[in-house]
Amino acid sequence: MVASTEILRQYYPFQSRFTQVSRQRMHYLDEGSGEVLLALHGNPTWSFYYRNLVKQFRGQYRIVVPDHIGCGFSDKPDDRQYSYRLEQRVRDIEALVAQLNLKDITLVLHDWGGMIGLAFATRNPQLIKRIILMNSSGFPLPDTKGFPLALTLSRTPVLGALLIRGLNAFAFTASWICCQRHRLPRSLRKLYRLPYNTWQQRIAVHRFVQDIPLNAKHPSWQLVDYTSQHLDQFRNIPFQIIWGERDFVFDRHFLAEWQKRLPHAEYHSFPDAGHYILEDLGDEALSLMRDFLKRHPL
Repeated sequence: MVASTEILRQYYPFQSRFTQVSRQRMHYLDEGSGEVLLALHGNPTWSFYYRNLVKQFRGQYRIVVPDHIGCGFSDKPDDRQYSYRLEQRVRDIEALVAQLNLKDITLVLHDWGGMIGLAFATRNPQLIKRIILMNSSGFPLPDTKGFPLALTLSRTPVLGALLIRGLNAFAFTASWICCQRHRLPRSLRKLYRLPYNTWQQRIAVHRFVQDIPLNAKHPSWQLVDYTSQHLDQFRNIPFQIIWGERDFVFDRHFLAEWQKRLPHAEYHSFPDAGHYILEDLGDEALSLMRDFLKRHPL
């Protein structure tokens, strides 16, 4: 653990900040100054996913990157203390934005960060100026897409808990398969899994999988459906989508759905890249983002 912490400082040399949301301590990064980029991670990652974005952009922008509750260096409460539902996630971001007085926000979104961020945006459109999205969703599972077997198993009672919280199979597998162009080196795979090294610390990893709504009976369906129905409002702001096509969940079916719903968006799709697009594309993805921001000044 000490060795891992020392390696972490090399890759993640940032000042940790903390605030209270939902009676829990949320860890976040707040680097640089200028126009605000609010970057939201997914599952099973944490703010570490955006480390290179922070390093390269903090000289020109103010970059705020929270760890969702249960993730990264934020608190990891049990179910009696925190709901782990999408509605709560959005409220957390609303609280963070209010506390930091963030305005004229550019959202940078990945995986679950996309659903959380877009739900936040549909409820607070006056705060949002631009959106950058990577391999994520803002709508229910497309009609053409089957629910992956791996996620079905991860949601199965008892078995899911054993796999995700007992064996850390979800985070372990993700660190191997979510990069397709460039496999993550061992040191980075370990750092992605660093905050999730016990049963209790993996609670959010499991709850995120369980919170995927597949029908109207699910508690998070209503908010996903609301967000889906209000995506049209993003036609009026610059919207960039960077996509890795070798993603076993957010694949061509999701990309096609985005292209149907937001045909005006700027698309960059890579046939050989996987889910962790910032790892697979590296500086190429950051260059696309930098160019997008320059072409669409506030």
